[in-house]
Amino acid sequence: MRSHRRSGGARRWSLLVAALALASSCAPRRGPSAPTPAWATRQFTFAWPFREGDGVAPRGGTTQGSPVELDLAPSAAWRRLQEPGLTAVERDRQAILAMAGTYRASFDFLEVVGFRPGFVPDRPYQSWGTEYVYVRRNEPRFVSLQHLLVMFVRTADGAMQGPFVTKHWRQDWRYEDSELLTYRGHNTWAKERLPPEEVQGAWTQAVFQVDDSPRYEAYGRWEHLGNVSTWRSSTTWRPLPRREFSVRSDYHVLIGTNQLTITPTGWVQEEENLKVVLDEDGRPLTRQPVVAQEIGLNRYERLAHFDDSAGRHYRERTEPFWQEVQAAWDEIIATRDRFTLRAAPDQGQLFTPLLEYAEKLYDGAALEPVTARTLARETVGSYLAGSRGQ
Repeated sequence: MRSHRRSGGARRWSLLVAALALASSCAPRRGPSAPTPAWATRQFTFAWPFREGDGVAPRGGTTQGSPVELDLAPSAAWRRLQEPGLTAVERDRQAILAMAGTYRASFDFLEVVGFRPGFVPDRPYQSWGTEYVYVRRNEPRFVSLQHLLVMFVRTADGAMQGPFVTKHWRQDWRYEDSELLTYRGHNTWAKERLPPEEVQGAWTQAVFQVDDSPRYEAYGRWEHLGNVSTWRSSTTWRPLPRREFSVRSDYHVLIGTNQLTITPTGWVQEEENLKVVLDEDGRPLTRQPVVAQEIGLNRYERLAHFDDSAGRHYRERTEPFWQEVQAAWDEIIATRDRFTLRAAPDQGQLFTPLLEYAEKLYDGAALEPVTARTLARETVGSYLAGSRGQ
């Protein structure tokens, strides 16, 4: 059996990937022998550019992964969506479940409108990853999907290293949920309660970060038109993602919408975001609060014959520990209507003890339930403003 341990003394690779994966200098492979694309071949094509030359070259660079084969046949999950006789709720559930699988994911973001005099757009952003998405829970009114990065990386000398496995984001879906945990800016989250009639027929999507800390939550309804199934979100606030806070400090929050569409061979996430400056109280500035508008296109293309066994091994070895971490967060969310974290979890590297323990489990250490529970509660508790870790 193929070993899942990383080669060449790269024990800390998964921590590095967790911190930097979506901000790394990466470009998707175009084929088994394709050269690294130059910036000129990666231009966006929205009319004329604001700037010329390298000023509009996408951020992201030259890292290559292993060649992959796309699965071009319609998936069984997509075919189930077309079946007659499904109830509305069940068709929605099948659309959510269709997001599970193994994918080549690409991430593209582009500023398209500026709202301040002298606006100069940031460089576009492009990145990639290979992801294993599995179903954690599947219930009539609740579905939970966990994303794992399973990466093979080509080094400068042409050698292939990996697999490197890193826990990525999680998405929880609830039907007709009238209580949302919403981001309020400045590392603060608060509950928002909606009247039942407003969420009738709707599903909430709650998104969590690599350490199961909250990111954002929105509600929306699935629409099914023959071979197209789409979910459109309400407007939601969200913290700056790593692709932004690692290079930007001129705004505080993204305010925007998501649209998810299931395709025969995967799914697509479209984003439309405003980049907004907040005052000290977490409100948009009274004058010129909006810096720019960006659009994002994240594509998940199903893979054929991709070796995701390391992701399955990580899932088997670490899932009990991450359940303890999620339980610690659930307790905080259940007992507080509002809470503030002492730093952005990934920006402040608050997740390091959690990922280190998960790494040990992945490498073969036995799970010690009391140790795991204590570590989860103490680490998550230290995230809160006013905790000892501050």
